Amino acid sequence: MRIARFSIDGNVGFGVLEDDELDVIKGHPFAEFERSGQKVPLDKVRLLPPVLPNKVVGVGRNYAAHAAELGNEVPEVPVTFFKPSTSVIGPGDPIAYPSFSQEVHHEAELAVVIGRMCREVPRERAKDVILGYTCANDVTARDVQRREKQWARAKGFDGSCPLGPWVETGLDPAAVAAGLAVQCTVNGEQRQLGRTSEMIRSVEDLIVHITEAMTLLPGDVILTGTPAGVGPLNVGDEVAVTIEGIGTLTNKVIKRG
Repeated sequence: MRIARFSIDGNVGFGVLEDDELDVIKGHPFAEFERSGQKVPLDKVRLLPPVLPNKVVGVGRNYAAHAAELGNEVPEVPVTFFKPSTSVIGPGDPIAYPSFSQEVHHEAELAVVIGRMCREVPRERAKDVILGYTCANDVTARDVQRREKQWARAKGFDGSCPLGPWVETGLDPAAVAAGLAVQCTVNGEQRQLGRTSEMIRSVEDLIVHITEAMTLLPGDVILTGTPAGVGPLNVGDEVAVTIEGIGTLTNKVIKRG
């Protein structure tokens, strides 16, 4: 099913998407829940980030072609970094171009949404801790990333982590391994097109690696890396990330006010 987080008339809730309507749920999606039977048309709500993560754990250079296009080797172990909760925005929210950068790039990514608290997860149990998947854009200040080496400001600025439009719970790691198409367009022009089968480390391997070090909480998000084709965004651009079997996440770039 597809679970969206939305706002209407000042109220925030979760709903199951069916035929362009949201069936409002009682409670939240991180435990057993009931559908209320109250239907809200999708075009009458504002979609919010599908989750509010305590932390977003990014994975760098998880596609060989992307590592090569930036002149990097494929790392021996996953390269991980954090994006703070304040970086998260939802579908339709503006990406404010940071004042300290002159080179902001798009990075279309499959995002894994964690469904339960977990630590030291064995590989065979990895799928049990996943609520579902959503689209992500790991927006990056590339010049700052090169200059500062540490990635905190380059990848953690406000608005640098669009997520959405909803969480798709009907996929599993096997479907990801088989290869979902990951596409990014800017103003309707295709910039990135890859498949999740090209990932160097699988979803299961990433969960094992990350939870060896830290506890993941319900709603936390893992960004699984981006395929080749990353490139610049400019003020006024509309950037869209589409992932097969999930949907499309669209945001517009604005001048930071």
